[in-house]
Amino acid sequence: MIDFSTKFGQKARQHIDKEYVIWFTTVSADLTPQPRPVWFIWEDNTFIIFSRPDAYKVAHIKQRPNVALHFNTDDKADKDVIVFLGVAEIDLNVSPPHEVPAYFEKYESGMEELGMTPETFSKEYSLAIRVKATKLRGW
Repeated sequence: MIDFSTKFGQKARQHIDKEYVIWFTTVSADLTPQPRPVWFIWEDNTFIIFSRPDAYKVAHIKQRPNVALHFNTDDKADKDVIVFLGVAEIDLNVSPPHEVPAYFEKYESGMEELGMTPETFSKEYSLAIRVKATKLRGW
């Protein structure tokens, strides 16, 4: 479990609470890191990310569950570098995205911007990925 009581841990927690996107890095079959921006929420000391079931990241996780997540860093305004290392798994027990209150509240307008209803979004992005963060590093 990540220690959010330290000064750096508190910075990391602030980013979790305020950021809209996190970069999620999996490893492909040829062992190349594959970063991609994703929507996320923090729930029960884990990141929840929804995906299309046929996405490459899903295949990557099934073969190599060790992943990394990080936030954007702006050299001018936000100099915090925050990287989480963790283990990802497919979680079939998570409700559809539009039925997860924290996720729906955070991304309802994003769904609309994609031209999707909450139900169509949930049908397309129907697979939940849960990442248990095991390490936090950065500065």
